[in-house]
Amino acid sequence: MGERGGGGASSPVPLLSVLRTYRAGWLPRDLVAGLVLTALLVPQGMAYAELAGLPAITGLYTSILCLLAYAVFGPSRILVLGPDSSLGPMIAATVLPLVAAGGDPQRAVALASALALMTGAIMAIAGLGGLGFVADLISKPTMIGYLNGLALTILVGQLPKLCGFSVDAEGFGGEVAGLVRGVLGGEVVPAALAVGLGGLVLIGVLQRVLPRVPGVLVVVVLSMLAAALFGLDEHGVALVGPLPQGFPPPTVPLITAADLLPLAAGAVGIALVSLTDTISTASAFAARDGRTIDGDREIVGIGAANLAAGFFQGFPVSTSGSRTAVAWQVGSRTQVTGLVGAAAITLILLLAPGLLRTLPQPTLAAVVIAASVSLADLPATLRLLRVRRSEFALSVAAFLGVVLLGVLPGIAVAVALSIGNVFRRAWWPYQTVLGRVPGLPGYHDVRSYPEAELLPSCVLVRFDAPLFFANARTFRKQLERRSRTEPAPRWIVVAAEPITDVDTTAADMLHDLDVALNARAVHLVFAGMKDPVRRKIDRYELTRTIDPAHFFPTVDAAVDAFRHETGERWTAPRPG
Repeated sequence: MGERGGGGASSPVPLLSVLRTYRAGWLPRDLVAGLVLTALLVPQGMAYAELAGLPAITGLYTSILCLLAYAVFGPSRILVLGPDSSLGPMIAATVLPLVAAGGDPQRAVALASALALMTGAIMAIAGLGGLGFVADLISKPTMIGYLNGLALTILVGQLPKLCGFSVDAEGFGGEVAGLVRGVLGGEVVPAALAVGLGGLVLIGVLQRVLPRVPGVLVVVVLSMLAAALFGLDEHGVALVGPLPQGFPPPTVPLITAADLLPLAAGAVGIALVSLTDTISTASAFAARDGRTIDGDREIVGIGAANLAAGFFQGFPVSTSGSRTAVAWQVGSRTQVTGLVGAAAITLILLLAPGLLRTLPQPTLAAVVIAASVSLADLPATLRLLRVRRSEFALSVAAFLGVVLLGVLPGIAVAVALSIGNVFRRAWWPYQTVLGRVPGLPGYHDVRSYPEAELLPSCVLVRFDAPLFFANARTFRKQLERRSRTEPAPRWIVVAAEPITDVDTTAADMLHDLDVALNARAVHLVFAGMKDPVRRKIDRYELTRTIDPAHFFPTVDAAVDAFRHETGERWTAPRPG
């Protein structure tokens, strides 16, 4: 089911299930939500298209097709898809280097459409193959850093447009230098800056003071009125101009063989970011209604949306948390909201393509900048610094990866850091000695309970990770160090419940370790080992070396056996 816990869709085409159970009372809310979304999607779609280095009209084509496709195949009744600010720089970073010198817009559109098709195929295959878990490849700290870096690069890239001029540069440093040169060189258009800065401030104020009012729509309407009343184009303010009339025919994008590899690399990165965003957003909004989601079906739905956009001159899309929040606040009940939004945008293209011709370009820049600011999460970054500095360092590294290396390398850095952090934790896991705390059942970490009693000649240790090639040496060093303490232990008991696996490298290490400990009259003992791990120990034939009687079901059983054999008593820790 796409959403469990009431109203989930079990059909391969979720829209059919929705329509079969649709209530007439839902229609007014879905209509209103669809029209409100249209008001947001039109300017944002155009702005994000230009952010991706594409003609503004492609943002509308993309919005229509992704809304339609997700309404049909998407399981969530509330999720809203569309052009996204976080994907725009990734699309530009993939497509623009492949566009011939001089920048052929048609080739850029074809490449972006092919990128959408590849992204959609990757996500559809991942969803059908049950690979939704790949969203876990990016940890939250690295995603925070990635989005912070993305917000800064978008902001810097849009500031020249906000000021009324353009910068032809590559990379964050080049864009900053170009911005500074333009400002110092007197290229700023005062009217453009006034429109863009005024729109940005108004969006921010409305979002804070009147969050239910669509601030983007208000700014778009006011800026269009200002352009018409004051002739802003005569004062150097660039306008969108008339859009092409009509709807694009289905098109198979024509690309060359040389384009495939760069596009595929970009598609993988875009799919990963889109997948992560979709799972987190869908889960958050489903939880508000007491539902759960099927991540794989969500991925299939967004894959279908990307495929549809790719065949109609569109570009890759993702889930929009802000637009989903608007739909939820307005009262959207089902996927019919998306159908209404798609129909409304289509009518604009067919009947009133000149409606947006007076929309100032600085206003689009303000819309993008406002979205980029919402991507950044400084409070979460400061919280990482306060509660876990290692994860703060990961977040900063991901941020620097985006800013210094670029958007696509930045996502590679984010994934590599996330995976590396998992490996680091398994490589150097937490390890400690356990003791008995009077009045507290069980055995506890002596670091947390310095007053814990110890058992002379018996050391209880815990190693919080599976035993495998990377940490086998660490494990052996710890136990060898414990075996040389005074008084010399007779047993070293490993509380083995956290050990979820033992590979062949670790098995060889255990064999050698047991031989070395036995030479010093120290016995290696395991307690609480899971059955699957115990079966591997037997398969590795380790019980030829390690006494089979030294495997106990619990730490209590191991301690009782040791005390029965030696008569030792628990003692308080020695001072110091």
